[in-house]
Amino acid sequence: MAKEREAKGANDTNAQIITTEGGRIYKPVNLLSAISEIQQFYVIESKGQNIPAEFLTLERTIDFFKIGLKSGFNEGIALVLLFPVFHFYLFPFVFLHLDWFSHLLFGCIPYLPLIINTLMCSYISRYFVGNITRKAVNSLLSGRALSLLLKAFVVYVIYLVLFRLSTPENIGQLASQFGAKAHEIYHGFFAIKPHLVPLATKSSLLMVLAVVFPYGSVYLLDCWHRHRIKRNIQRISA
Repeated sequence: MAKEREAKGANDTNAQIITTEGGRIYKPVNLLSAISEIQQFYVIESKGQNIPAEFLTLERTIDFFKIGLKSGFNEGIALVLLFPVFHFYLFPFVFLHLDWFSHLLFGCIPYLPLIINTLMCSYISRYFVGNITRKAVNSLLSGRALSLLLKAFVVYVIYLVLFRLSTPENIGQLASQFGAKAHEIYHGFFAIKPHLVPLATKSSLLMVLAVVFPYGSVYLLDCWHRHRIKRNIQRISA
């Protein structure tokens, strides 16, 4: 009888959640570990176990927010560092005769961290089902959204200011500091100047889309789940 009760308790979806190791809880340290923890919450809640939202404490909620913030910051830094190298040096001065496929392939490199993390954040929309998963997903995406939106604004403003300050007099004074290469730098800069604002706009819009896409996937999938539940209830009632 004791073994039967023990086995029943292990398989019961309403069993109480018990933490081990003296209540020690490991904090997620990056985006992947945060998504893995959300998956664990999903497994519990998808089995019908009702967990109060307070189970995810304020400290843990802030941890998810910080991870999202850090993820957006790292994505923005990678974009800011690689973006000028490819679009203002390699493409106009090194890769002069690339075909359209190679240009597209190399052009995607600065955006790879942004694209990968956006897809990962969109993937967790399938776990947006219960109190805990909703709270964790919202905290994670909110932190990432705040970081990327601030980064998009800063990038656009910096390139716009650079464009406005790039007068022939200012660029001439700057280029004169490079001695024999002054003439080459002067004309090279004015070759890329017309592309500053359009490329900054493109980069900022991509960061905004990286914010909107995960939220959109979460919202649409949540609407689909609600519609399916409502439809099943109507079928049962009929």
